[in-house]
Amino acid sequence: MVDLRSRTKRGKKPSFGWLTLIPALVGHRITYLLAGAMTAVVYYILLGLALMVAENAVPYLVLVVVSHFVTVVIVYPGYRLLVFRIPGDSWISGYLRFYLVGLGFLGTSLGGLPILVEVAGMPLMLAQGLIILASPPLSYLIHRKWTFRAA
Repeated sequence: MVDLRSRTKRGKKPSFGWLTLIPALVGHRITYLLAGAMTAVVYYILLGLALMVAENAVPYLVLVVVSHFVTVVIVYPGYRLLVFRIPGDSWISGYLRFYLVGLGFLGTSLGGLPILVEVAGMPLMLAQGLIILASPPLSYLIHRKWTFRAA
């Protein structure tokens, strides 16, 4: 259970807005799960839009790569500032490490999707969802120990 104590002065009415939840979310694992969920939503929206716009004119694996790249650019600041809170270290070198880890998981998608979609006959978005669900524990460890390591 999470203890949320009010930091208001006596006689003032306590506020229970979004800022009250921040102390409850300071643990890396919880904020990482929230960031991962946000990342999956951003990725799914981008991939879904790309699939609708392309209308089978572009191979789905190309759309996966483009959606992945755009997602990483969008979500990196959140991981750096909110999840791992790493001061100092260069944003560019941190981004390159973040993207390198992402490339490993992108490789998993590029290898697994054709098997699940073309061989097993699974819908693309469902297949991608299964692959994404398998990655959080490993990606958390890699990001915590290497990508966002303390200098």
